Amino acid sequence: MWRSLRSLRQISQRTISTASRRQLENRVPEKQKLFQEDNGLPVYLKGGAMDGLLYRVTMGLSVFGTGYVLYELMVASMPKKQK
Repeated sequence: MWRSLRSLRQISQRTISTASRRQLENRVPEKQKLFQEDNGLPVYLKGGAMDGLLYRVTMGLSVFGTGYVLYELMVASMPKKQK
């Protein structure tokens, strides 16, 4: 049992120490330049094509949802016919 605990401790220490050695590239200055650039685009579209796609999908779902809610309100406001 002690042997397995010792090996588990060694594995956990090894993964933590190797993760801290790995350096991630700092891309914050690049992103700051991109988002501060005056190119006439709103900030929610400056990220590229995926931002445009996400914006269009979100707007489409919002318009569809609003239309569906209005339709359901209209149906709920009409009296049902008696048979």
